[in-house]
This record gives sequence, C-alpha cells and structure tokens, in this order.
Amino acid sequence: MKKPAFGKKSAARAEQPAEPSAAAAGAAEPAGAPAPGRSAGKTTQSLLAAAVVLAAVFGIAELRPPAGPAKADGGAAPSTAQVERTAAVCPQPFQGLTGSTTLTAYTPPGTGSATGGAGWLSEQAAPATPPSAAPSAPAPSGSPAGAPSAAASGSGAPATPAPDKNAAPADAKLTLGKPGTPATGPASNGDAAPGTGAVATGALAPGFTVSQTTVVTEQRGTGLSGLTCTPESTSFWFAGASTAGDRVDYVSLVNPESSAAVVDIKLYGDKGLIDNDAANGITVAPGSSQSVLLSTISKGAVTDLAVHVVVRSGRIGAALHAADGAKGADWVPASAEPAATQVMPGLPADATAARLVVWAPPEDDADLKIQLSGKNGWFTPAGNESIHVKAGMVAAVDLGKVTRDEVAGLRLSPSDDRHPTKIVAGLRVDRTGGNGKSEAAWLTGSGPVGARATVADNRAGASTIFLTSTGDAATVKVTGSAGSGGGTPATKEVQLPAGGTVAIPAPEPAGLNGVFAVTVETESGGPVVAARMLALPAKDVPMFTVQALRDDHSTVQVPQATQDPGVVLR
Repeated sequence: MKKPAFGKKSAARAEQPAEPSAAAAGAAEPAGAPAPGRSAGKTTQSLLAAAVVLAAVFGIAELRPPAGPAKADGGAAPSTAQVERTAAVCPQPFQGLTGSTTLTAYTPPGTGSATGGAGWLSEQAAPATPPSAAPSAPAPSGSPAGAPSAAASGSGAPATPAPDKNAAPADAKLTLGKPGTPATGPASNGDAAPGTGAVATGALAPGFTVSQTTVVTEQRGTGLSGLTCTPESTSFWFAGASTAGDRVDYVSLVNPESSAAVVDIKLYGDKGLIDNDAANGITVAPGSSQSVLLSTISKGAVTDLAVHVVVRSGRIGAALHAADGAKGADWVPASAEPAATQVMPGLPADATAARLVVWAPPEDDADLKIQLSGKNGWFTPAGNESIHVKAGMVAAVDLGKVTRDEVAGLRLSPSDDRHPTKIVAGLRVDRTGGNGKSEAAWLTGSGPVGARATVADNRAGASTIFLTSTGDAATVKVTGSAGSGGGTPATKEVQLPAGGTVAIPAPEPAGLNGVFAVTVETESGGPVVAARMLALPAKDVPMFTVQALRDDHSTVQVPQATQDPGVVLR
C-alpha cells in the first residue's frame, strides 16, 4: 500500500511565483517600506483576511443573541404511528425426545393506513450478506471527481440490485398472507433442528406474533411445550430452572444476525451466584443455534435456579426448556425485567401443586407478601402469606393446591412499601389426571396487555383465557380470529372486578377450520394481565401449556419537530 504524500510540489510549479493584484500588493506592502519579499507579503495578507473574517463572525454573534429552543407549531403533542417492521426469534425445538413442533404466525387486522409488506419465518434467519461491490473503474482523464461511472449511468452492464429487506426470502419456511388470518406449518424436528427467525413488514408488522407448540407422546416424557417467540435482546431472565432429580433443563441461544454474539449465562441458587468459567464468553455464530445444558455449568444438583442470559456483544433470542422426566415438561417463559412487584396470570382451577421461585438482587434482601387474585379481588392465601429472599440468592416455597379449585393470578409485592426490592419470579404449576399422571407448566412475571395483545396458536375446544385486573375494574374485548383454513371471527366482551380474575373459553370462529388466534384488547379500566392455557390431553396425561399475553407495541409515539436555522449559531 502506498503511503500518502503530504506537502509535495512539482519543480515546475515551485518556480512560478504568484502574481498578486495591485490592490493586494498595496495592502501588504505600504509605500516607502522596504520590500520584505513575496512570501512575507502573502502571509501578512492572509492574516489580515483571517482577522476580517473573525471580526465578522464575532460581530454577528454579538449582535444576534442565541435563538430559543425550537418549538413545534402550536405546541402539538406527539403523533402516533404504526410500526413498520417487527421481528421475533423462536428457539430450537426441544431435544432428547421425539415430538412434532408447529409454528403459527399471525397479525391482527389493523386500523392504520399501512399497506403492502410481508411476513415470514426462516430457519436461523441469518440476514444475507450483500456481495462486496466491485471496484469501480477509474474516471476518464479530465472527468470531475465523483462523476458516475459508465455502469452507473447505464452505458455499461447493469448493477446487481440490492435484496429487498421487506420481502420474504425465497427459502422462507412459512409466509403470512394477510392480517386477520393465521398461517401455520411444521417446524424441523430432531436434536439438530435449528431455531427460527420471524419478520413482518408493512401492514403485517403491527401486532405480529408467532407461537411455537410441541407435542411429545413418548411414554417417558409425554407432554405439551409451548411459547410465544420473543424479540431479540441483550438480557433474558428465567426463574424456576433446576438441575436436581430427573430435571433436564437447557438454554437455547439463537443468533439471527450476520455477526457473532458473545453470551454469558449466570446461574443463581440458594447460595448465590454459581461461578463457572464454562458459562462465560459463549460464542454463538451468525445465523446459528446453540443449546447449553444447565447441568454442565451448575456445579452439581441445584433444586431451584434463576438464570440470567447476558449478551456482551450482538443480539440474540434466548429460551429455557425444563423437562422433569415423566412429571411434565414445558418452556419456562422469559420474565419481565426485575421489578418490585411481579404479577403472574394463568393459574388453572385444577392445579394440584404450585412451587414459587424468587430471586433477589445482590444489593438487598426482599421481603414480599404473596397474594392471589380470585373472582372477587385480591386475598392472602392462608399459610403462605409471605416469603423472604436473601440478597443475591434464590428462595422457593411450595404453595400446594393454592387455587382451591378457582382460577387465579399471583402477585408478589413489597411487605413494606418503603423498602422495594426489584425481583424476578417464576411459578411451576402441576395438574394431575385421574390415573395419577401429571403434567407441568411454568408461569412468570408479566406486564399488562396494554391496548392489545395476541396469542397465535389456539385449537378448537382447547384454549382458556385468564384475565386479571390488577387495579380498577376493567372491560376487555376478546376476539377469536378466522381459522388458518377458514372461519368467521368471534368476539366477546368481559367485565372484570377490581383485582379480580375471570377465565373464559376462547371465542371460537364460526365454521372454524385449522388453528386460530386470540386477541385481548383493554377497553376501559385496568391495567389487565392475561394468559392463555392450551390443553391437549393425550394418553391419560393432562397435557397443557400456559403463555402470558403481552402488549404488542404495535404503535410508537413520534415527536413533532420543526426546522431551526438558528441552531448553527448556538
């Protein structure tokens, strides 16, 4: 590589002195003064010119005070706009057992003006890296710098068009045709099956959601595992993992980006952080999926774990799967970020056991009161009024048959409002069939549904919607979409008492063919948290899975702005 040359001039140019004008010469060399030479005259002239420019600038700054901050016309409030692109990541179908996995994508019908767009699912979802641009030919002699090349101007071969990032790729595993109708299809199976990336653009972006559901019918692990695929992020919390007994828990890491990600997995038990170098600096290659078995990084059997997946560089999708031998299996949902109050909706009336797992940060202990939301409001379960969690550690308590044959939501909040401690919490729920066979699902801290939230994969006669108003009485609208193969949407309005929980069968579309989606909208009151239970009994096992419905954030606030030329003088 040639070094750049600085300050060189050709001999011919150096021999040609500059010829200043008479006016310039007179200003630089007053009459009667000895001639100091051309270079001195030019220097004096340049200094005088610079002084004039500086004086002009400072004069303007002195005469014109700084302008005030720009204001939008009439002080207009921010406007609301629909999102134009939504993405999510689904984990690898869980491993070690034979099953069938289904992916379902859905966008609720919108009221905005967005048109066009596409929705699709692709395995691993690594963005295509555009080919390096070929070096352009040097410009012909005499042409100005920056002039377009022959190819760019159309006189040569046409340039290769860049791929359209808003269109479904040719190798998409599943495509979504239009809002209001779900699309469903099988995912890859087997221990080497990859994760999946999901993207929606244009009119399909607002409210776009994807569900992944796996049915296993092996005698040693019959069960139902489901989750709502989550956006890429740099931090994921899970509470309720374990490496004790027959538990086989693992974290699935999926990197849909075009650059590698570096990940740390932090495990917390009843003695605090479990330090293990093998859990740090895990590299996930671009467009790849990787599983980490917790027993390989936990240093022995630990009954109750909180897991924090931290991404040092890049962005990934992360999920945690828990399997407890013949007692049940499911995905442990990613929790809401640590907060002083955590609400977990979706406790079924026939729950036969419940185990609460709570993590407190290293900075402070947590003293928490346990409350249930029943049909008439919040109450404290007898014998399970509170839980104490030491700083940086995990505490757990068996709540038994805490629901007493009524649906409920569970809330953890500070025993003393003056001493709030941000926590992470999870709840394992077991249901047992008449033959003694059981199945498990995991709930976690969840936020309100906000204006709208959706869950995509629902089956005829199999879905129950749990609704809890954590504040004032509320009115919500629950809509069952058209089926993936046909049907007419159905809607039901539900009234919730303050602090109360109501469970309803999911409204099913008339003439249902295929699977359908369920959307919950808050019409008044609240806030409202919600969950969906999908129950598919098989071989005398009460298989079920529970997913919280979370605000789809289909709109964003756009601030008003105006041009302000005066900013250059500030």
